[in-house]
Amino acid sequence: MGRAVRDAFPAAAETWEEVDDALSFALSRLAFEGPDSDLTRTEFAQPALLTHSLALLRVMEREGGVTIDRAAQYAAGHSLGEYTALTAAGSFSLPDAVRLVRRRGQAMQAAVPVGEGTMAALVGADLAAAEALVAAAAAGDVLAIGNDNAPGQVVVSGTAAAVDRAAALAHEHGFRRAIHLTVSAPFHCALMEPAAREMEEALGGLTIRPPAISVIANVNADEMGAPATIRDLLVAQVTGRVRWRESMERLRLDGVEALVEIGPGKVLSGLARRIDRGFETMNVAEPEDLEALMRAL
Repeated sequence: MGRAVRDAFPAAAETWEEVDDALSFALSRLAFEGPDSDLTRTEFAQPALLTHSLALLRVMEREGGVTIDRAAQYAAGHSLGEYTALTAAGSFSLPDAVRLVRRRGQAMQAAVPVGEGTMAALVGADLAAAEALVAAAAAGDVLAIGNDNAPGQVVVSGTAAAVDRAAALAHEHGFRRAIHLTVSAPFHCALMEPAAREMEEALGGLTIRPPAISVIANVNADEMGAPATIRDLLVAQVTGRVRWRESMERLRLDGVEALVEIGPGKVLSGLARRIDRGFETMNVAEPEDLEALMRAL
């Protein structure tokens, strides 16, 4: 992941070198060479994803003359991506950001013993149906809506037993199917409370600057503002719902017509089009994507 961009652009190579120095180990080698069994561990995957996205942005700025404050009106990121959005907007330095998200990954993994919690995607019904299902399936266990991704796609998170009950009851609550997700922990629910407390401590020691452009928060689909508010929202995000559908609806109401997804994959672009078919989307993950974006801008 990210190797082609690193090889093609000096600014991207510099970004990966800066991250390796900040973490005191070669995250770049793990990202470029694997093994996948290590790279997909939350403590490594989170800083690697953030670095790849920010390397792409740095190439745009240094080699294309495109700065985010001139090119974009808003930034938003899904879960981990919120840290990328804030770093892109200047609220965190790159070294602080990668150390922070690595700690976040470690804290989330350690919060719940492996196998005791999980997540499942519910396909084919709306948020109200998901809330009713959660109420029916919880039975005293932790069970919550972790992600409201798009119309017809809601993710529940909680104890393994509660998620299994939700999956078994999904059809009678109007869902076409429930898909158990391959995740290392039950993110964005109350089981992550130990991780939230650790992130509160980590964020308390960092310098956070006001973002250069508006950043939409996961937990309330509203603009982040003062550094103290950013800190509080990032702590709340660990256990809170990712309100992605509401975030995209907010952008549309504010007149946003075009979205650029920066980083690996096209998942968020697909969700955006499900939320509102009027969105124009572009994906930037490889060298040719960067060149196309810079021409478009």
